[in-house]
Amino acid sequence: MSPEVISLGCRLNIAESERMRAMLADEGDVVVVNSCAVTSEAVRQTRQAIRKARRARPDARLLVTGCAADIEREQLGAMPEVDGLIANQSKLDPRVWNIPATEAPIAPTKTRAFIAVQNGCDHACTFCVIPQGRGVSRSLPIADALREIEQHLDLGAKEVVLTGVDLTSWGHDLPDAPPLGTLVEAILNRFPALARLRLSSLDGIEIDDRLFELFASEPRIMPHLHLSLQHGADLILKRMKRRHLRADAVDLVQRLKAQRPEITVGADLMAGFPTETSEHHAENLSIIRALDIVHGHIFPFSPRPGTPAARMPQLDRAVIKARAAELRAAVAEVRTAWLDSLVGETLPVLAERDGSGYAPNYARVKLPDGTQAGELVAMTVRAVEEGLLR
Repeated sequence: MSPEVISLGCRLNIAESERMRAMLADEGDVVVVNSCAVTSEAVRQTRQAIRKARRARPDARLLVTGCAADIEREQLGAMPEVDGLIANQSKLDPRVWNIPATEAPIAPTKTRAFIAVQNGCDHACTFCVIPQGRGVSRSLPIADALREIEQHLDLGAKEVVLTGVDLTSWGHDLPDAPPLGTLVEAILNRFPALARLRLSSLDGIEIDDRLFELFASEPRIMPHLHLSLQHGADLILKRMKRRHLRADAVDLVQRLKAQRPEITVGADLMAGFPTETSEHHAENLSIIRALDIVHGHIFPFSPRPGTPAARMPQLDRAVIKARAAELRAAVAEVRTAWLDSLVGETLPVLAERDGSGYAPNYARVKLPDGTQAGELVAMTVRAVEEGLLR
């Protein structure tokens, strides 16, 4: 049987899974679970994926890598389904897999290419264990990034997505510490035929002036801003050791939308952080409308051993669950109104393999039967059905 790579968690994991899938193409009956450890729920899902993979492939060699393979090493290593663990920082090194290659090959694509230009994190958010699984911040030099993008474009990619654990810290460890805007500008200049460049989650406080200018005015950068926001209350942001306040996020979005009104906003928001009062939760709810968040990633807080937040006064799990549901409902309401507003518009949609595709603003669109993955199709929206534009 052919190798299988199961990816959980962030877009960076997706990018790395594609590289591993290409690297292991000739390795036979192997299953790799590329795990996530961002929350306790993510670890639970990792364990669930391991058990499911073992049931589906009882004779395969089952290996686990990703953040949970480092952070939860003893727990996962003790599972009877697991044959071995691969250190997260080594998973793209062919030597670890006993493959005679100097670098992991590029996986063919016809749609979006996820380019991991940054890894690791130098910050110390009180809830987060990811630095333990990813290490310090490391940047892919511009020349290497351009080379990888060129390979993907030659293989048919129509959209490039820049990913990283802390994407806006790209460049801090390189000579002269260039900001992320320098990389983005280099990509746009080097590949004038690249129609779509998308950025994954950004720390708004670190968006440099050049990146802001490009985001506000360059049509080839997709009008989709996803913020690593986490909360709408200043006191909770301080207790999280985030570097921004609520007003910083509001100001950023207002300035961007003043220059480019079609920009849509996504955000990560956490429910039930320790010491969160009902007033803090109300501020968290209100930031959804203040920023017009239509792509919301809502996370119920779960304590991670070894983090400062795990030692803070905890909220009842039922309260956390209820507040997360309220946040999701608020995002759903804003999102529904936004999707309805798109009816009648004609949007360029990049087709995926599942019969749907994404517009520049990251609205998901149902495509006609027979549409080939990788096609850019102009679609006039006639209706909204089950969260999809049709």
